[in-house]
Amino acid sequence: MSRDLWLNLPVREPERAKEFYMQLGFRLNEQYVSQDGSFCLIVGDNRVVLMLFPEKVFRGFAGNAVADSSQGTEVLFSLGANSREEVDELALKAERAGGTVFSKPGENGGWMYGCGFADLDGHRWNALYMDMSKMQQG
Repeated sequence: MSRDLWLNLPVREPERAKEFYMQLGFRLNEQYVSQDGSFCLIVGDNRVVLMLFPEKVFRGFAGNAVADSSQGTEVLFSLGANSREEVDELALKAERAGGTVFSKPGENGGWMYGCGFADLDGHRWNALYMDMSKMQQG
């Protein structure tokens, strides 16, 4: 099994998308040199890579049309947070970077705290802090 996870997203304006994710704290992979306008970002500490491709490039290797994220959600990416404060901070950063918070930070089930936001292209993400000591057992 591979050790890496690569998320590939089509974006309308790669440079703006790159800036959005960098404002959230994703790190630009300086070793990746694009010939097609794409960018490579590192997500968190677990070797997850986020690739941002111009829509035309993405269509070329995906082999079908790019989904209209304003009309539906194909996937919801989840980011683990270390605290409630980190969830609040990520929601604020997403909004300040031009994204949309579609689910304000809040508690769910007494043990989970999270928020949901969409990037500039409508791709949906959520951030979750889970206090496992408060989770109901069995």
